[in-house]
Amino acid sequence: MPRTEFLFLSEHDMVAAGVRDAARSVDIADEVFRLLHSGDFLMGGPNRNNHGLGLVFPPTSPFPNMPVAGPDRRFVAMPAYLGGRFDVCGIKWYGSNAANPASGLPRSVLTVMLNDRGTGEPLALLAANSLSAVRTGAVVGVAVRYLVPTVPRRLAVIGCGVINRAAVAALLSQLSFTDVVCHNRSRGKAEEFARWLGDEHGLASRVADSAEEAVHGADVVTVAASRAAPLEVRSEWFTREAVILLSGPMQANDELWTQSRLVYDHIPLHHAYVADARASPDLDAAYGATMGGPLYRLIDQGRLPQLDDSEDLGAVIAAGTSPPRGRTVFISCGMAVFDVALAFGVLASARERGIGTALELWGDA
Repeated sequence: MPRTEFLFLSEHDMVAAGVRDAARSVDIADEVFRLLHSGDFLMGGPNRNNHGLGLVFPPTSPFPNMPVAGPDRRFVAMPAYLGGRFDVCGIKWYGSNAANPASGLPRSVLTVMLNDRGTGEPLALLAANSLSAVRTGAVVGVAVRYLVPTVPRRLAVIGCGVINRAAVAALLSQLSFTDVVCHNRSRGKAEEFARWLGDEHGLASRVADSAEEAVHGADVVTVAASRAAPLEVRSEWFTREAVILLSGPMQANDELWTQSRLVYDHIPLHHAYVADARASPDLDAAYGATMGGPLYRLIDQGRLPQLDDSEDLGAVIAAGTSPPRGRTVFISCGMAVFDVALAFGVLASARERGIGTALELWGDA
């Protein structure tokens, strides 16, 4: 049997290979949106657009070792093929448990495997916690390239965790802000975020005691609130020109959705979410577990356009038109094609720099 090796990249290796290069990640994510729009990709499920396949734990079990349902507790496999210059298959695999931080672990523990799309041989196994955060940030970095109609002044950051650090790094690679306001349900975390902005980006900021105070007068709002305590807002808090970037769940009065321009990350992905929800025993609970749930309910009620009559970012990019004035909400749910693309880029850098550990799948013996 011919020798097959693949590269293992630890979290330290990923950082050394440039996984946190926000500007490069936004450029790569821009390429991915164009491939999504052209159709040169595959994701999971029979419709080829599913977010992934997850293990659903039961509320109770007679088996002592079987995991049971808990806050944010799941395992999810997210396969994808990405065409264009990437031409590679990959899978993001992760386990998540809200109890992890009490043990010093991140809430989710993530890896990505890249494979040759012809033979199926592994190319690399990558630690993916930083990669996943950077991917999420890169997506909103692409969004502001095409959705912000005027030169922004004020940025509001709602949710001051790892995801918004990556999102803000991506936004700052595309735009300049003179005023940044941070809010988190625990003020200490917002203050820590403000210090990070100063240390990492030389940017002064202030902390708001409420989400309403934070978003007041903001031109761009990035939301990465916790699923355990979803953010609740009202449309009148935002300016008529605000661009609101959702990387985490947000509850709002109906007017925010019905009186804003809505731009989805990828319309077929949302079709898949809706199809899965309708196949579940509890449609309302299934909608409640998804980022787009508030919008799907309004679509079902005839108060928002059908998904096929809506726009996603790939279509906006392809249209090449200037963004109109008015409030815009961008909904980003996460897709494996972005993890695969960024992993592909980091792997190329690691190979150039001699970073990583070669592992043998099999050899001549």
